[in-house]
Amino acid sequence: MRMKAFGSERVILGSEIVPAIIVSDNGIVKEIFQGSGADVRAGVEGKYPGVEIQDFGKKILMSGVVDSHVHCNEPGRTHWEDFSTATQAAAAGGITTIIDMPLNSIPPTTTVRNFEEKLTCAKGNIFVDVGFWGGVVPGNSKELKPMLKAGVAGFKCFLIPSGTSEFRHVSLDDVEKALEELKSTESVLLFHAELEETISTKGLDPHQYATFLRTRPAAMESSAIMEVADLCKKSGVRCHIVHLSASEALPIVSEAKKCGAPLTAETCHHYLTFAAEEIPDSATLFKCCPPIRNRDNREKLWKALQDGTLDMINSDHSPCTADLKIDDFLQAWGGISSLQFGLPIAWTEARRRGIQVEQLAKWISRNPAKLSGFEKRKGDIAPGMDADFVVWDPEEIITVKTADILYKNKISPYEGRELFGKIHATILAGEFIFKDGKVVGKPVGKLLLREN
Repeated sequence: MRMKAFGSERVILGSEIVPAIIVSDNGIVKEIFQGSGADVRAGVEGKYPGVEIQDFGKKILMSGVVDSHVHCNEPGRTHWEDFSTATQAAAAGGITTIIDMPLNSIPPTTTVRNFEEKLTCAKGNIFVDVGFWGGVVPGNSKELKPMLKAGVAGFKCFLIPSGTSEFRHVSLDDVEKALEELKSTESVLLFHAELEETISTKGLDPHQYATFLRTRPAAMESSAIMEVADLCKKSGVRCHIVHLSASEALPIVSEAKKCGAPLTAETCHHYLTFAAEEIPDSATLFKCCPPIRNRDNREKLWKALQDGTLDMINSDHSPCTADLKIDDFLQAWGGISSLQFGLPIAWTEARRRGIQVEQLAKWISRNPAKLSGFEKRKGDIAPGMDADFVVWDPEEIITVKTADILYKNKISPYEGRELFGKIHATILAGEFIFKDGKVVGKPVGKLLLREN
């Protein structure tokens, strides 16, 4: 692998945007030359004779996006998604690292044996680097340390039925057992944080979004997140709330953080973009769990990102086949696919609120890398880190079209939406994996096994 260099007038380094040229050697950032003009270029060429410099002009050059919440569904449900299709979509979206969720695959990643089966499926079939979450289900607490030793990034559990019979939800007693196992580790436990309530929909129209929203009130999230916060404080084990949608739960997260609890939380593209008032009847493309809530709630999520209550934005890419998105909100599969368009989706809404690009980079690259334990390699640009970059134009507009979608089932509530932020290139370990509108090369992504 030849030494290469990548330059732009707008490179995101930490919390700043500066002109710079980044030199990579064997897929690793070797040196960063800050500044612009002929003198800087001459300095690079003088120190590294024969180096190939790619100049991206005034386009943004930043660390590749890290999405730590992706369902690839392989093995077992590859008609929904597989490693090849998911990672090609990721590459087209400027994502250089994803962390695969333990469920919706058959078998789920709840034992070392199942994890090894997943690794076999992924090996040689991934276009970006892929790490893996393990799962906590009833009765598998003694599998957790062996799975950590095998390389999972951490674990996820559900406090409510997951929607798939092979990945059962846990009781609070199960959670306590898992946290006890994890006390002697540096691992993290992720929570789908809703507690089940029995809510009648008798006489209500299942084609109306309001009917579905009634079945998943904010109290389901708040009560679950209160339990998680208490467990996090008592155990001292890192805990993380995935896809937080209810703004009513934000004070709980904020207070736990102020008390020193190692608690983090994410929200997702769809909660930051859509609003319940705008969802048409029978439009089950918008169904996800927890649900998209109202406009005021959306704005409170944006404020929570800005004040640090929420730590990151992920996709929760949860694909399915078209037949499962029937026009009944109570029966349709709950999941939204957005993996390929996450950066422009997030930037479009951030831009509208006066948020700067360098702040967005923290939410979509640096913090997800930290959550999954790969912050020494991913999520930022610095010597010694992987030479993973995305090059994009924040002022250029794209339109989401079915014909351009690379994930397997081309279903999207973003269809036809105009977004700011065109991806021009994605670079993995110093090599182009997406350029000129196409995924290029072979599946050269690496399996990311966390050292514990």
